[in-house]
Amino acid sequence: MGLRKERIDRGIKARSEDIFAVTSYREMLYLIAPRAVPILAAIVLSLIAPPYWQRVLISASVFGILALSWDFLQRCGMVSLGQALFFGAGAYVSGYLNHSLGWSPVITVPLGAVLGGAFCTLLLVPVLRLRGIYFSMVTLVLPLMFERIIEATKILGGTEGISGLDPFPNSWVELYLPLIAVWVALFGLRRLMGSDYGLVLSGINDNDRSVISSGINIYVLKAQALFIGASMSAFAGGIMTHIYMFVGMPVFALDYSILPIASAVVGGMGTFAGPMLGSFILVPLSELLRGIGGLRIIVYSLSLVVFIVALPEGIFHYLQRKYSQFERWKEL
Repeated sequence: MGLRKERIDRGIKARSEDIFAVTSYREMLYLIAPRAVPILAAIVLSLIAPPYWQRVLISASVFGILALSWDFLQRCGMVSLGQALFFGAGAYVSGYLNHSLGWSPVITVPLGAVLGGAFCTLLLVPVLRLRGIYFSMVTLVLPLMFERIIEATKILGGTEGISGLDPFPNSWVELYLPLIAVWVALFGLRRLMGSDYGLVLSGINDNDRSVISSGINIYVLKAQALFIGASMSAFAGGIMTHIYMFVGMPVFALDYSILPIASAVVGGMGTFAGPMLGSFILVPLSELLRGIGGLRIIVYSLSLVVFIVALPEGIFHYLQRKYSQFERWKEL
């Protein structure tokens, strides 16, 4: 006689599906804990971690924003392989405004997000009609092309970049700005995709022909979604520019395109929380492996393969399932 695994929702989950059904502190804790515990953990880590690991936390937050932006775009039917384009545009706009006009990072970072997002949107509007791999290939090529243009024309500082930029007012702003930004992006995007507007964006990914047949101009909506996603990544680029007090060709490096995708795959695509969790795993893991030299890439790659093979659904989906369901073996 064979056995099969049966998964059953926990009773508290069934009752808590509707917020009005919450009748006890235990059920309230069940709903709040998954959201509050990671935030509290991030705050505690930021307070007790040594300066080096505070820098790692900043990098993880920046890559978390890039991963959230990538996940948002793929949920709107646009799979990007060029997050470095958005990141680099925001970094260069922020750096140029600070270097040329002497504006404070308080102004240049948000302006870099808006202007960088608008520039990337205008650049990609002509290819919004492309689907699947064709759109992805365009986004992959553009940051590489901008890198070569800057090198050949020597504009924006050429190969030496722009250095001597103003830092943030103090180390607390430098630490908590990216940390707060990644949480605001997470909850903001979850809220957005739960609205009627977000449902239409999801519909474009599911079946764009059906959305078009409803009389909706999907290209306007895709341009709006592209602006939101590009602005988020550009904001991350502006933050890193003022943390390093430098902007140059490395902002278009493939790292800023590949790591957000790897974070989404490891954490779990289509959840927002998964890609963010993935970035907070992969970035510290990369730093931990720095001490083994050339073997770092091999161990890092093997870790990625293990994550993908052992948990193809993503770590967040696995944790979410374990939290909301219990499993038991049942006779067939």
